[in-house]
Amino acid sequence: MDKNLKLYTKDLNLFYGSTQALKNVTVDIEKNKVTALIGPSGCGKSTFLKTLNRMNDLVHNVKITGEVYLDGSNVYEEFDVVDLRKKVGMVFQKPNPFPMSIYENIAYGPKIHGIKSKSRLDEIVEKSLIASALWDEVKDRLKQNALGLSGGQQQRLCIARVLAVEPEVVLMDEPTSALDPLSTLKIEDLIDELKENYTIVIVTHNMQQAGRISDNTAFFLHGQIVEYDQTEKIFSMPSDKRTEDYITGRFG
Repeated sequence: MDKNLKLYTKDLNLFYGSTQALKNVTVDIEKNKVTALIGPSGCGKSTFLKTLNRMNDLVHNVKITGEVYLDGSNVYEEFDVVDLRKKVGMVFQKPNPFPMSIYENIAYGPKIHGIKSKSRLDEIVEKSLIASALWDEVKDRLKQNALGLSGGQQQRLCIARVLAVEPEVVLMDEPTSALDPLSTLKIEDLIDELKENYTIVIVTHNMQQAGRISDNTAFFLHGQIVEYDQTEKIFSMPSDKRTEDYITGRFG
């Protein structure tokens, strides 16, 4: 296996009942890079993202064939799902803080994984909030309810919550679509910093965002990958006419 690869899928198919949502998706995701998944609504981007940490296991009547590998190990055969989701964290479209204090939101995951020491939890909370560029804004109100934060702060809190369990991969499903432009910019800057330590896969419907923050881009259409390449190439010289049509806004 190529040591620069973090995740890869081979001939991945997914069915919801008799409806096929993913068709033979084969893709390599590089370590410490941001990979953007683009394409029109309903084309399989989010479904694909959820196969990477087995979130689709929670959906009724799903059948998956093909393979998904993390560091060369088969995600569906060689991983306990709790361990897998510790390694592969997820940030959703709408910020979803728990209705508890800012501190408890971050400490929740580490506690589940057996960390009891108050000083160790303090350290994790601080480190995760610094990493998600939120520490300076909330350090004096850690005991306050997280639901009192603004939308953009809540989303950075959700990122901090994922980082607290020390994942290797962070999946993001349209993490800025519910946010204002300023908060969006903060999250984009944050993603750029995070890739030093994490592999990031992001679903975005925003072409400019994909162009700004990703190293590689996969264009999905009707459950298939039409084209996958370096972002710069996809946006300047796509090799498939359908990619060009989508990027230039002829459909979507």
